[in-house]
This record gives sequence, structure tokens and C-alpha cells, in this order.
Amino acid sequence: MNSKTDTSPHTPVLLNAVLKSFSQTPPGYVIDCTLGYAGHSSALLEQFDHLNIVGIDRDEEALSFSRQRLQAHTDRCSLYKGSFAQTLSTVIENPIVGILADFGVSSLQLDKKERGFSFESDTLDMRMDQKAALTAYDVVNSYGHEKLCYIFKHYGEISQAQKLAEEIVRIRMQSPLSSGKALSEIAKNVLYNGGKIHPATLMFQAIRIEVNDELRQIEGLLDALEERRFSGAIVSLITFHSLEDRLVKNRFKSWTKQCICDPNALRCTCGKNHALGKILTKKPVVADKEELALNPRSRSAKLRSFRFGETD
Repeated sequence: MNSKTDTSPHTPVLLNAVLKSFSQTPPGYVIDCTLGYAGHSSALLEQFDHLNIVGIDRDEEALSFSRQRLQAHTDRCSLYKGSFAQTLSTVIENPIVGILADFGVSSLQLDKKERGFSFESDTLDMRMDQKAALTAYDVVNSYGHEKLCYIFKHYGEISQAQKLAEEIVRIRMQSPLSSGKALSEIAKNVLYNGGKIHPATLMFQAIRIEVNDELRQIEGLLDALEERRFSGAIVSLITFHSLEDRLVKNRFKSWTKQCICDPNALRCTCGKNHALGKILTKKPVVADKEELALNPRSRSAKLRSFRFGETD
């Protein structure tokens, strides 16, 4: 299947893997927690007549586009604006047979310079929800050295986090940093190591995670899934960096534990029947050579799947 249509501004990653992960589901609803520009959802609707979509996104621009794109399937999809962590707990459609999330930034968000995600942008924004208060400009120009150092180290895993934070604080004392261009120049000067990846990549990632509270959003989604435990539903989650993947991997692993007793307990007293389901992907699914050639942004994507209610 072609993973990109002429009407889509965004190439959905790991599309064939996503379709395969939901290929054995019974009739019902798949919740697309990160609807974006409906790349995955439109393909699911076209491929599987027995599936309906509940789409969630906090980007109004993306929702507006998706409403138009999915017009031919209006009787089979419901779209909601909001954060997936909060909106998931309010979904009333039934039965839920699948949950999908793609935690990446869409190509359109990256490429539209006015959204402030790009190294070449004239602004510093990076908000997925454009009504949110915190922007990248606020982070870069108002966070103290210690806080900047923390997000670069923990969200960007940048070894020279302290040096980078020091340089940003020094330069902004002369005049505020107001563009992606200016910020990426700092990264070039401080972090350039001759590699293929742009030296500003991890810095922009760290700032974007802070602006959109991304890791807490993912934890909130996993908490909501753990609370609702949609019986028999398949959960397929796509991550793009080690912090996200670790959250998903560890939570899936915890959901397979039969025993929840204290590891130091002399014997099990819990009954060893607490597993919530089964991990379907022993290793994360990654892009093949063909997809990498068509969509280089898929190089860091990893998909992990879990089924609720099914244990070994």
C-alpha cells in the first residue's frame, strides 16, 4: 500500500506495520490518540471495513485538515480536540478494539516555519496546541541555566548540556533569542561534531518535549490505558527516541507481571494472576530499507504492540 496520498502533507511512519498490527481485530473502534493529518486513520478505514476511528489531537490545524480528509468516512469516525491522556478516559464509543499513538511531530509541523519547530524558522514556538501558554521562546529566554541544563541533559541526552545552556544564557543577555535559525546556530557552534545528524536536533527535541510536556503526556496515556484495560484491545505505540521507547517498553513489561508481591517477600501471596495481557512485539518494529529511502524521518521510529486480556 502506498503510505502517502496526494492530498496528505504528512507521510505516516511504519504504516504497513500499523495495518498489520490491527489486521486481526474484530469489528469495533480504533482510538487514534495522535490523529495528526489522519495518515494512519485513513489507511485503516480504507483497508478494514469493519473498523471505525475515534481520532484525538490537540492541534486544531491538524483536526481541520483531517475532517476534510476523512469526509468519505464521516459515518465511521469521530474526532475530538484535546490531549490524548485526558480525552482517552472520556471516550464512550464501544467496543474499543485498538489504540494507536504516533508520538512524532508531523512533517507539516516541522516544515511550516511559522510553527517554530524548524531549524530555519523565523519564530520559536513549538506548541502542538497553539492555545497553550508555554512556547519555545519562553523556555529559551526565561529558563535559568540550571533548568536549561536539566532539559538538555534529560530530554535531549546531550553530553555538553552545561556548555550549551551557558552559551544560550550568555547570548540572550545581549538580546532575546527569537528564531529557530538563531538557536540552531548556537548548537552548530557548541555541539557540531561532523556527524550526519544536524547538531541542533537533540536540543530542539529537548525544548519541544518541555513545551508540550510530552513525556508526562505519554505516562498519562499509559496510566489511562492501565485504568481502562480495554478487554482484547491491541495497543500499538510508535516512539521516536529512547526516552519515549523506554517508557512504553517498561510499562508493557510491567503489564505482563503475574506476581505483584514485594521482590523481597519470602513467598508469593498475591495469587500470581495479575498480568493484564501479552506483549505482541518481542522487539520493536522499525522501518525497512524501502521506507527509509522514501521517508528518512522514519529512521528513529519504533513500534511496540500489546494485547489486553491475553496472557501466556
